[in-house]
Amino acid sequence: MSPRTIAVEPFDIVVFGATGDLARRKLFPSLYHRWHDGQMPDEARITGVSRRKMTDAEFRAYAAAALADHVAPIDREGDAVERFVARMRYVAADADAEAGWSEIATVLQTDPRPVRVFYLATGPDLFGPICARLKAIGLNNHGARVVVEKPIGKSLASARAVNDAIASAFPESRVYRIDHYLGKETVQNLMALRFANALFEPLWNAAHIDHVQITVAETLGVEGRAGYYDTAGALRDMVQNHMLQLLCLTAMEPPPSLDADAVRDEKLKVLRALKPILEADNEPIVRGQYRAGASSGGPVPGYLEELGDPTSHTETFVALRAEIANWRWAGVPFFLRTGKRLPTRVSEIVITFRSIPHSVFGPDAGPIAANRLVMRLQPDEGVKLWLMIKDPGPGGMRLRQVPLNMGFAETFGGRNPDAYERLLMDVVRGNQTLFMRRDEVEAAWTWIDPILAGWAGSTLAPKPYTAGTWGPSAAIAMIERSGRTWHEEDE
Repeated sequence: MSPRTIAVEPFDIVVFGATGDLARRKLFPSLYHRWHDGQMPDEARITGVSRRKMTDAEFRAYAAAALADHVAPIDREGDAVERFVARMRYVAADADAEAGWSEIATVLQTDPRPVRVFYLATGPDLFGPICARLKAIGLNNHGARVVVEKPIGKSLASARAVNDAIASAFPESRVYRIDHYLGKETVQNLMALRFANALFEPLWNAAHIDHVQITVAETLGVEGRAGYYDTAGALRDMVQNHMLQLLCLTAMEPPPSLDADAVRDEKLKVLRALKPILEADNEPIVRGQYRAGASSGGPVPGYLEELGDPTSHTETFVALRAEIANWRWAGVPFFLRTGKRLPTRVSEIVITFRSIPHSVFGPDAGPIAANRLVMRLQPDEGVKLWLMIKDPGPGGMRLRQVPLNMGFAETFGGRNPDAYERLLMDVVRGNQTLFMRRDEVEAAWTWIDPILAGWAGSTLAPKPYTAGTWGPSAAIAMIERSGRTWHEEDE
C-alpha cells in the first residue's frame, strides 16, 4: 500500500543557513522527495541564503552533491536531480549587514508565489535579526510564514526574548517552531491508536497503566558539536523539547478535534500539570557524563577528551521520574532517559499496563508479565503490543509473552518519508498542529529551569558512565526503587 500524496499549491521557500548541515542533510533531500513523489509543484522555488559567496550554478551543484549523499540512487535516476535543482537560486546575505537583503526582496517580489516560507536553519541568536530584516524590507506580510529550529533559548528568560524578537515581525499564527520528532510516523500513530480505536482510550489512565517510559538513546558522542553541546547538555538538548513533547502527546486529554490549537491546548495542560522536580524527593533525577569506552566501531574517547576541557560538568545523560498532577495520571510515574554513547540507537515510548489482580493458572504456567504497548520511533518505526499466550504444544498450560508486531516498513512497504518532509509540507499548507506554540515552549522551560538552577548551585559533577553502557548505575537504581525496570527490546 503506497501513501496517498496530496499536492500543495506553488510556494517560495527561502532557507537561511543554506550551506549548513541541516539544509544539506535534511531540508534539500526532503524537498526533493516531495517533488519526486509529485507533491511539490514544478512552480515552487527554493532560494538559499547564507554568508558564503556563491553563484546560482555553484549553489545548484552544492545541492546536487547533498542529494547524491542523502538520497538513494533509485530515487535519483535520469535527469531528476538536474530538473529539481534548476528551481534553486542563491543570495549571499548576512543578518548583521545590509548587503544582499534588497536582492532577496527583488527575487521574491518578481513573480511572487501564493505561499512564502522563511526557514531559519541558523542559530537562535540570528532568529531575531533575520526576522527584523525581513520586516524592514516588507517580506513579513501577505501570509509569509517563518520556521525556526530548536533550541528556543537556553532558559525561560532567553526563550521569551527569542519569542519576543520573532513576534515583533511575525504573528503567532505564522510562526512554526519545528520539532522533527513530532513529524515521525509513530508519534502521529500514537494519536491514531488512542483516538481512532475503542480498545485503548478507556484504559489510558491511572487505573490501568502502571507506568510510562520514554527513551531517546544515541550511540554517537558529541562529534563536531562539542562547542554547542557544552553550552546545552542533554536536559536542554533533548528533554526540554523532544521528550516533553512526546510526554505531552502520550498524556494529553482527547482534543475536540485535530485543529492545531485544540491539540496544543491539551499539550499545554500537561506541561502545566507537571510536578516540580525537587532534588530532595528521593533522587528523582540522575545526570551522567560518558567516559572512554567502546562502541560498535571500537574504542571511543570520553566526553572530556572530546571537548578538551577536563573541568566540564555538562551532562551527556539524563534519567528522571516525572509525575502529572491531574485525575487521569495521579500516581503514575513517567520515566524519561536520554543520553549519548549508549549501547543502541533507539527512540521509543513504552506503556506498561497494570498486572492482572489474580492468576487462575498454576505455578507450572510460569510468571505472568504485564502487557506493554511499545511505540518505536527510530529505527524501524512500528508498534508492538506484548501479550501473554499459551506456549504451543502438549504438556499442560505454559504461558509466554509475545508481541503483536506492526513494523511500518513491512506493513505498508515502500520508503518511509522523513519527518521533515511531512513538516515542510504542513508549513506550506498552513497546518500548525505538529508545531510548538509559544506558550508550550515557555511552559516547558518553566519546569526545566529549577532543575538547571539546582545543578548550577551544586558542586557535584555528573555521575560517570562508560561509553557503550546504559548510563550511570544510579539511573537503574532510580527506577528499581519503585519496583520497575527499564525496558529493553530483547526482553
